[in-house]
Amino acid sequence: MAGFPKELIVVIVSALPISELRGAMPLAVAMGMSLKKAFILSLAGNILPIIPVLFFMEPVSIKLRHFKVFARFFDWFFERTRKKAGLIEKFEAVGLALFVAVPLPATGAWTGCIAASLFKIRFRYAFIAITTGVIIAGIIVAALISIGKILI
Repeated sequence: MAGFPKELIVVIVSALPISELRGAMPLAVAMGMSLKKAFILSLAGNILPIIPVLFFMEPVSIKLRHFKVFARFFDWFFERTRKKAGLIEKFEAVGLALFVAVPLPATGAWTGCIAASLFKIRFRYAFIAITTGVIIAGIIVAALISIGKILI
């Protein structure tokens, strides 16, 4: 991604399903950005895919399930999400926000969108819950980065 503005790199990395905000914020700080700027760009990038993923996850997965390889992938992926989503099953939108807020791998906005789809949480509640979870995760990651800077 040489030649791309640092800000664009951070937004793209935070929009990706694996790294999300949890990977983008430390990357931004490592690239010399202030924590405030890293937080804002990472937050924006992580929120960006929520609406399209919420709208299109179910119809796209249904269409792709006609192909055996995709059917196996979606079965595996949805079952994996379902196993980790007890909090969501019990507390619905509030549980979804808490699930997304935990800054660990496979608990971010993308997985939250899949869980919202699996547990049939209405779009409005899912969007608010996932966005809230992303904000809380961002605050936690920012605090961890700040503590790391102090310790180093």
